[in-house]
Formats: sequence, C-alpha cells, structure tokens
Amino acid sequence: QAYRYRPIEELFERLNQVIGGLEDGSSSLEDSFRYYEEGMRLVKACSGKIDRVEKQILVIDEMGGDYGA
Repeated sequence: QAYRYRPIEELFERLNQVIGGLEDGSSSLEDSFRYYEEGMRLVKACSGKIDRVEKQILVIDEMGGDYGA
C-alpha cells in the first residue's frame, strides 16, 4: 500500500536500487532477504499499475478513441 500513490518511475528507480543492493554481494543474508522482500513488493506494485493502465487503454480503444470529448 505504501507504493500505491507513488509514480511508476519512482518505483522502477527504487527497484533498480534494490537490485543493485542484491547484486553487489556485500549484503548480509538478512539484508539480502529484506531487499528481496522489498523488491517483490515493488514488482507487484509496478505490475498492478501497468495492469490498470492497460485496462484504461482497452476502454479507450472500445470507445473508438473518444476520450470523453
């Protein structure tokens, strides 16, 4: 829920940071697990945002491109 109102670009930026933290190999097992958990939450949030946009695009397409004007 903490990610719900953040822009997707911000979520991707944080996800890249998390991936970097996992890839550098200097994190403890506990820190790596925290990175993994946060990364999975970020992936889920990004996926949800992308799904919502895809649904909006489908609705617009069904309306023949009429954006309510």
